Amino acid sequence: MPTEPEKTKRRKRPIAVRNSRIHGRGVFATEQISKGTRLIEYTGEIITWKVADHRYADDGSNGYHTFLFDIDGKKVIDAAVGGNAARWINHSCAPNCQAVGEGDRIFIESIRTIKPGDELVYDYGFVFQERHTPELKARYRCLCGAKACRGTMVAKKK
Repeated sequence: MPTEPEKTKRRKRPIAVRNSRIHGRGVFATEQISKGTRLIEYTGEIITWKVADHRYADDGSNGYHTFLFDIDGKKVIDAAVGGNAARWINHSCAPNCQAVGEGDRIFIESIRTIKPGDELVYDYGFVFQERHTPELKARYRCLCGAKACRGTMVAKKK
């Protein structure tokens, strides 16, 4: 029969933050991860887009890099404030994960089996109301290196 500490011992997450060839830091599998595994919640301060726009200039001074995750078009999670390792998961046009929303919470889940050492990635699919000009797409240039890379983190217009 397990002792009390063994009962409450938490299982180590099968992921680790390391340097990434895609961009800066990344999150990598430390063991095989099965398809459909909920890996981590994207955490941080929940703020309005108005606050986010005030907090982060959209003039390129930060390289258009933030840790903002849109919840519902009105609210956003700012992982720069109280965020966790999920903020380091990079974009890819050939994702192995997806973001799943549940109310004001965002979870990252695997969409296929991921081998140890593989970087966890999901398609950011940035959506903009403005026209998707070459300049806008270049501002959010993709560095994933996938064979079918679309060259931008901006989602295709529907």
